[in-house]
This record gives sequence, structure tokens and C-alpha cells, in this order.
Amino acid sequence: MVLDIQSIREQFPILDRKVFGKPLIYLDNTATTQTPRPVVDAITDMYFNHKANVHRGVHTLSQEATALLEETREAVAQFIGADRKEDIIFTRGTTESINLVAASYGQLLEEGDEIILSAMEHHSNIVPWQLIAVRKGLKINVIPMNDRCELDMDAYRKLFTPKTKIVAVTHVSNVLGTINPVKEIIAEAHRHGAVALIDGAQAIAHMPVNVREIDADFYVFSSHKMYGPTGVGVLYGKEAILEKMPPYQGGGEMIKKVSFQKTVFAGLPFKFEAGTPDFVGIAAFAKAIAFIKEAGIEAIGAHEEALLNYVTPKLLEIPGLKIYGNAPHKSAVISFLIGESHPYDTGMLLDKLGIAVRTGHHCAQPLMDILGITGTVRASFAIYNTVGECDALVAATRRVASMLG
Repeated sequence: MVLDIQSIREQFPILDRKVFGKPLIYLDNTATTQTPRPVVDAITDMYFNHKANVHRGVHTLSQEATALLEETREAVAQFIGADRKEDIIFTRGTTESINLVAASYGQLLEEGDEIILSAMEHHSNIVPWQLIAVRKGLKINVIPMNDRCELDMDAYRKLFTPKTKIVAVTHVSNVLGTINPVKEIIAEAHRHGAVALIDGAQAIAHMPVNVREIDADFYVFSSHKMYGPTGVGVLYGKEAILEKMPPYQGGGEMIKKVSFQKTVFAGLPFKFEAGTPDFVGIAAFAKAIAFIKEAGIEAIGAHEEALLNYVTPKLLEIPGLKIYGNAPHKSAVISFLIGESHPYDTGMLLDKLGIAVRTGHHCAQPLMDILGITGTVRASFAIYNTVGECDALVAATRRVASMLG
């Protein structure tokens, strides 16, 4: 399937604006993607026609809002191949989803138990585990990388002990673009009686994900990285494991019965959805999923890979430019530095030329320490990016490199 990129771009009005008099070239998609008209229209429709609190009313508006939220839950379950929509828990984002698992499943762990993370994790998949490790007296072990910025799978297998209880690894590195062999990682965890959480924030909008096929115990991601609203996240979990976990937060919606003596909690998924959810954003999220499905996730991935393969050798022709992350199996993410120039300077100058990139440590300071740098410039691609924009990135980066010496 060949994508009609111009038709797709027309659904994103922000791509028509200018920055410093230059046409906007948006290459910060790893941080957040832009939002197409159908998603924004759905938000407007919810506020103007269906706004009422969900799951709590018998009146028409509440019933409509509830139906729209639950339709999104079903859409998410189908999109990732989950067995049941009840295994889909809505959160505020990937970060909260990981915090939920760390705080809740972490209560089932005992002093001396061990957690395995990887060298390329986002802070969101490090700090929550450190917090529970301190509280419970747990040990964290880290999978190292090889010279190609791939996880060292032999070293990974050697990290397991009888005390290993959970493995938490990113599907795709937000810095390196490395696509990790999550099915193999999960299988190895299961061989040792551990459960596995996969941070899918950088994978979900770029490649097919089937949680049953990879046998994930937990899979987490965010709406705003897949053309949807901000403030909406997903935690998928296996029913048997979620049933064992205590609630993450207390309040309304997550209860069956409350007295001052005892509370009986609601069943899945509501046990983990305390309080009023962002039902407006969740309802609109269904339109983002529909947008991805209409384009075709395989077609999106192929388009982005083509852009990556086109622009990478051209960038490498620029004197002094070095790319970090050269795994043969990687997503359309390019992190680079130009000589000794600070990434912030490069990013600011590119912005003056209308090109939006991300600079800094990308919430991956441990990875930066391993690489021996403080940060990078990161360009990341999405469905609406073009070959022409790749050429503009190369030309602008070449110009910036000459300015910075």
C-alpha cells in the first residue's frame, strides 16, 4: 500500500504554519506527534454534544459518554490484539502506566527480589522501579548494550537469578531507534518465572503490535505519540496478573462497596481507574486509532523506514556529524552531534530555519553516560514527513555545521 502523503498532510493544519518565516518541518515526533482534524473534531463534538461524567448516570448524556469511552477501550484491545477489553486500563500516559505497575505489582515483591531493566530505558521506566526498590529492598540489574547499540542478549540471560521477578524493557529506544527483540526478551523472562513489562511508547504508532503474539504481561503506551490527544495512556495487562495486584489509587469509580470498616473494590478494569477519567480525550483517541488503521500500520512503518534510509547517508556526508544508534533493526529516529557543538546550539539554529528537532538527554541520562555524551540532537519521523523535508533537514544541518565550525 502506497500512502497519499499530501492527502494525509492536509488533515494536519499545523503543518501549514511557518516558523521564523520558514515552512514548518516537524521532526519531533518521538516526543509527540501532531493531531489530525478527525481527532480534534471528536474532542469538539464531545464537549459540545456529549459531555457528562461516565459510568455514573442514567441520563442520556452520561450513557452516550460512557458508550464512547468503552468503544475506545474495545478499539484499543483490537488494535493490540488483547483478548478482552477489560484488560485495557486507561491512564494519563506511558509514565503513569509504568508507575501503576511498579507501585501495585511491586507490592507483591519481597525484600531481595530483583528487577531487570535495560541500558536504553527512558527515565519513566527507571525511576518508578527505583522508588519501589528503595521501599521494598529490591535490587535492579541492567542489560548492557553492544557496540551497535543493541541489547546484549547473552548478558541478559546471565542476569537472571531465582530472585528475578520482573523485566521492564523498552520496545524501541527513544534515543537510538533500536528495536529490541521483545518476544525473545519476554520468553526468557517467562522461562525464569518472571513477568515482563514492555514500554511500547515508541513502537505503537510505527509497527504492528500484538500483545498475545509477543506474550507480554504488561504493555504500555500513550495516545499523544500516535496522533491522539494528550493526557491519555494505556496499560494492557494479563487478567490473571491484574487480578492479583492491589489498587493503585483509591476513590470513586474503583469501588464496589464502601463502608468505614471496609472497601470492596470493583472488578477489572475499574479497579485501577479511580476518579473521573479524561473521557473526552479517551473518546477522541478512538479516532486516532482509526486514522492509523486507515493508513495501515505496515504502510506507515514502510514510509518511515524509507525516509530513514534516504536521509541517513546524506546526513553522514556532513563533516563532523556523528549518528548515535546504528542498529540494523531500528525505527525512524536519528540522534546526532556535529563535532564538539552543543546540541542546544544546533537545535536552536535549526529552529531558526523552520526545523523542529529535540535536543538534550531525552530523559535517558544513564544512556548518555554510557555513550559518553551529555545529549544529542534528535530528528524523528512520522507518517506526514516527506523526502523534501529530509532534503531540507540535510541542507539546514549542513549550513548549521558550517556556522558552528
